[in-house]
Amino acid sequence: MTRPSGLDLFRRLPSVDQALKTDAIGALAHEFGRTCVLEAVRAELEALRAAIAAGRIDEEALTGALETFPLAIRERARLAATSSLRWVINASGVVIHTNLGRAPLSRQAAEKLVECATGYSNLEFDLEKGERGRRDDHAKRLLAQLFARQGVGEAETIVVNNNAAAVFLALAALARGGEVIVSRGELVEIGGSFRIPDIMAESGAVLREVGTTNRTRIEDYERAITDNTRLLLRVHRSNFEIVGFTERPELAELAALGQRRGVPVMEDLGSGAMVDMRAFGVPGETGLCDSLRAGASLVTCSGDKLFGGPQAGLVSGRPDLVARLRKHPLFRALRVDKMCYAALEATFAAYLREDYQEIPLLRMLALPAEAVERRCIALATALPGASAEVLPVRTMIGGGAAPGKSLPSFAVVLTPSTLSAADLALALRRRPVPIIARIEDDRVLIDLRTVEEADDGYLAQSLSALKF
Repeated sequence: MTRPSGLDLFRRLPSVDQALKTDAIGALAHEFGRTCVLEAVRAELEALRAAIAAGRIDEEALTGALETFPLAIRERARLAATSSLRWVINASGVVIHTNLGRAPLSRQAAEKLVECATGYSNLEFDLEKGERGRRDDHAKRLLAQLFARQGVGEAETIVVNNNAAAVFLALAALARGGEVIVSRGELVEIGGSFRIPDIMAESGAVLREVGTTNRTRIEDYERAITDNTRLLLRVHRSNFEIVGFTERPELAELAALGQRRGVPVMEDLGSGAMVDMRAFGVPGETGLCDSLRAGASLVTCSGDKLFGGPQAGLVSGRPDLVARLRKHPLFRALRVDKMCYAALEATFAAYLREDYQEIPLLRMLALPAEAVERRCIALATALPGASAEVLPVRTMIGGGAAPGKSLPSFAVVLTPSTLSAADLALALRRRPVPIIARIEDDRVLIDLRTVEEADDGYLAQSLSALKF
């Protein structure tokens, strides 16, 4: 018997029109739309042609592929019709995971967001006066109460779409054409190639470097001040640490110098925080109120890192300086929408109630390692026959929020025998609700500190369904 040639195998493939006219695939057009199914058919046929051309498929394999052709089309069409942005389970052991959307919102924040997003809202309408209002008043009201509780004097706040935008706006509004003094040890680059020197150049401000990489003294700043100095800038080292032979002045020293010389002091705080993070196992992180109490003229920070809210950039500080930012043309381009304000207000309200368990980020950080271990043991026990063990690990804070900081935790460690660790991690990511794990030493780690306890059952079900 003569083995079929590649040409014979090609001839067995249906045309696109023939495939679309079959009952099984025709029915998919009603479910997913004809265009989506058409593209799926074309892609699957192209994949089969490539496999035949490369000699990776024989007659028997092609027969099987043609028998399951409608199933392959359904899967391609389903994936194409599925929303690209999806809910995932973060079992990576990184709490503020930039690639996974950073801090998750609280239930109350999500409910408030939906309430304001699915109807009209008083975003820029004064309900008492019956006339136009200002959108940033919504953030200011609750934040002012939080400031008062923590001993912060008069301070105004505006909100833009992230901390990078907050820094850019402040530099453009306050320092265009003038000098901004920064320590060489703070000329950082964070994710997405955001570099302080580059953003300063784009804003029109002139960078004036002082000190050295590891040591900068208050005298360095003072000697650099000229009539053209517009700001003294202090930058949070968001994703690295300098240790050893180091020195830099306290913010209060810098603020005193600025006040003495009539130069505003701005701190790019990066992650920001509204409570003492030591209570949540994260020492050494300055909060927004700490910086304002220390005398900073302006402080910028993120809303979605240690704050635990939506993506936003907060600029707080001296009312006269904030007013200049509010009047700058860039403010309108960088402002946030009603959904962000709704989520921010709900997050601020949780802080006012001191309901820290309501804020997912703080709840995860405060979770005792023993509680994580108990859940890991329960998950490992639910995987009969699997090579799973529970081991102590470190959960990273992540997100450029607390460089080098981690928390003790536990993970279910899976050693696959029929799959590689990479293939098992891929299979987990392909679940209906994708599960994001991490790989270490050819093993897959499931760290439950960053997983809601309500999702443990889905994890057990997903892992039990996989043959590894």
